[in-house]
Amino acid sequence: ASSEIVDQVYKEYIGKAENRAEVRDGLLGAIGDFMFVSSAVEVARYHRDAGNQVYFYEFQHRPSSAAGVVPEFVKADHGAEIAFVFGKPFLAGDV
Repeated sequence: ASSEIVDQVYKEYIGKAENRAEVRDGLLGAIGDFMFVSSAVEVARYHRDAGNQVYFYEFQHRPSSAAGVVPEFVKADHGAEIAFVFGKPFLAGDV
């Protein structure tokens, strides 16, 4: 049974990779889904089951502040949306 799961995960995230960068991206996707998405979905289901509305989003905008700090293949790192949620891109000067 566990080998079937491994085969499914491989097929979903890496199966169509044609080069090392695509393998890397697939592995990062699998790790990100395991570390962040699966637990977030679980919590969202608890809220839904309690009768609440639930909204889910995926932030993918690469902030200009990431240039030279994180590798180019990283689009939006964990927590990158916080500055946008609170309006930092609209503030003048160094905040």
